[in-house]
Amino acid sequence: MRYSIRKRVLVTGGAGFLGSHLCERLLGEGAEVLCVDNCFTGTKSNISHLMDNPLFEFIRHDITFPLFVEVDEIYNLACPASPIHYQFDPVQTTKTSVQGAINMLGLAKRVKARILQASTSEVYGDPTMHPQREEYWGNVNPLGPRACYDEGKRCAETLFFDYKRQHGLDIKVGRIFNTYGPRMHPNDGRVVSNFIVQSLKNKPISVFGDGSQTRSFCYVDDLVEGLIRLMGSGDGFTGPVNLGNPVEFTILELARKVVEMTGTESGVEFNTLPQDDPKQRQPDITLARKELGWEPGVKLEEGLAKTIPYFQGLLNEQLI
Repeated sequence: MRYSIRKRVLVTGGAGFLGSHLCERLLGEGAEVLCVDNCFTGTKSNISHLMDNPLFEFIRHDITFPLFVEVDEIYNLACPASPIHYQFDPVQTTKTSVQGAINMLGLAKRVKARILQASTSEVYGDPTMHPQREEYWGNVNPLGPRACYDEGKRCAETLFFDYKRQHGLDIKVGRIFNTYGPRMHPNDGRVVSNFIVQSLKNKPISVFGDGSQTRSFCYVDDLVEGLIRLMGSGDGFTGPVNLGNPVEFTILELARKVVEMTGTESGVEFNTLPQDDPKQRQPDITLARKELGWEPGVKLEEGLAKTIPYFQGLLNEQLI
């Protein structure tokens, strides 16, 4: 029985880039938000502006260990999401995706909460289908240096659907494609943050391969809207559903756009393409449009115009 009239929402990984924006949005909608993060990649500075809100609570906790709280909804975002961070301790990355999912699913089962898994486009690996649709099973190297993240997320999806089949759990699964915006970690190795920081410092832009590989970039506000809609969707829809911007750019196009918008003189430096780095990444969002009435509205130029000042601020404060 519920005694609170407010929705009580748990966000794991809530002090991270995406999680902090989600916590902010949920508070804006009047929810009571419990933010859980071990602060491996998340930081308290991302949520410092939320600390005085009486509806917000922060717990430093690693979800590879059980958590006992009373909530109505769970957004499971906990896991380092950039190669630099998830390859730092690959065993822990796998444990966070797999054991963390088991613990959060167990919690959801106990308190009868709806639970959403923040999965990833990396479940498609280096795809042979383009653009990627949800029914595609992927092309993933299970033994490579990216496998701790790719296979960990794939196993988490398996666990979510097995908990639904075996225990009737109320689940939602969203596959997140490249997302960017303020509060990205400046040293996470992802192209948007990398290119902005390098350009602001007038350093050469590091492009891997010849820059012809493609990505699709979704601004964080659009992505959060997609997660909120997925969590609120009807009982008959579980996903998985792609959440990302279907407008595709080459890495070289992104590099040139960042240099243009930062107004610097940075050139481009080409480097060896990392092992298993996907050559194409573009979501087919037909299902999201149909089931969630969702599609991104922020164009790349508009999103970069909101993101660049954040990194400029860090640079001015000598934090990068």
